[in-house]
Amino acid sequence: MITDLDAPHQNAAPPQLLSAFREVPRTGVIFVATEAAKVGFDPADPGWANLGQGQPETGALPGSPPRLSEVPILEEDLEYAPVAGLWELREAVAELYNHLYRRGMGSRYSAENVAISGGGRASLTRAAAALGSVHLGHFLPDYTAYEELLEIFRLMTPIPILLSRERGYHFEAADLEREILGRGLAALLMSNPCNPMGRLVCGDDLADWIGVARSSDCSLLLDEFYSHYIWNCGPGETGPTVSAARFVEDVDEDPVVIFDGLTKNWRYPGLRITWTVGPKKVIEAASSAGSFLDGGASRPLQRAAIGLLDPAVVEAESQAIRDTFSAKRELMLRRVYEMGMGVDREPDGTFYVFAHLRDLPEPLADGMAFFRAALEHKVVCVPGVFFDVNPGGRRGRWMSRFHQYVRLSFGPSMESLVPGLDRLADMVAEARGGA
Repeated sequence: MITDLDAPHQNAAPPQLLSAFREVPRTGVIFVATEAAKVGFDPADPGWANLGQGQPETGALPGSPPRLSEVPILEEDLEYAPVAGLWELREAVAELYNHLYRRGMGSRYSAENVAISGGGRASLTRAAAALGSVHLGHFLPDYTAYEELLEIFRLMTPIPILLSRERGYHFEAADLEREILGRGLAALLMSNPCNPMGRLVCGDDLADWIGVARSSDCSLLLDEFYSHYIWNCGPGETGPTVSAARFVEDVDEDPVVIFDGLTKNWRYPGLRITWTVGPKKVIEAASSAGSFLDGGASRPLQRAAIGLLDPAVVEAESQAIRDTFSAKRELMLRRVYEMGMGVDREPDGTFYVFAHLRDLPEPLADGMAFFRAALEHKVVCVPGVFFDVNPGGRRGRWMSRFHQYVRLSFGPSMESLVPGLDRLADMVAEARGGA
């Protein structure tokens, strides 16, 4: 006999499954790619233009060295690689930095100053895991993936630093010193050049920043993944690429930790080979963190990367990048202005334009609405709100200061960039016609 107590409760809520797991938000590029896929976006479809992509075009450029097309697998490649990376690749990274930035300097990087990781996020996560219970400063706006990175390691306390649009997002060494002393910062994480707006600290300004970090013992964690995409720089910079390594006095004492890799500056994002360069003590700690976080990068891909770090190859590739991407930058800026968008600060580096929409007709004056409308025209972009780094939502979820911005990438080839901009221009013209 079945009683009411035995019968299932028709109106009862179903039991919650997998309750041990939290909901992890998607970062900006992943979010827009997922939403675009819902309306038919296919990266291989030439009918779409992905102006939201965070990677550069990966094919041959005029003047670029031959592209890597195959990777041999040796018998020893079937084994794990050392968590800190293959020694010969670590040596090659160290020697490249010495060649580019430390000629004639007494303190030089060695393999022990380098750790290899399987991707930029892996290298940043290792460093974050090695931090103690500290205040870690970060800028607004900055790279979208920093939000989850800054939230997941609860030892450190993220401290936002708001950059002023009225000052052109400029931030001097004196400003840095005030933030360090006033907020008790022990470390500062930033992309340089900055993703999304392309703001660059270089030359004498970067030397002054490092001087402040040295005197205050505040570690600078510098994401330099766009450091070969340099369009404007100030006095005191002597090369076409930018790195804090040029202004470090003692590679084992100065609190400067650099992240870079093949993903952007060599245009091999699929290889997932990156590195961390810094004091030996930091490299040891980050490598120890890697032993439980990721276990190390692919052995055959690490070996393949060694030849790509030959200085002649690097110089040829960086020149090809400047020749090709500077033309795309000029095109995008011109078309953005023609459409009636604005740019608070034209990018000094990266392959992005962080455009504001304040003067566009409704509903396109809002970044998320612009993104949705662009999808209808088979164009992908990234709403500016994703760069308002807000770990844990500690500042609340009121309207973001960047809700009227979008990030447009000139990473794609001209063959994709031009029709994408044409379709955005048509979209804006349609909105104006209906206003």
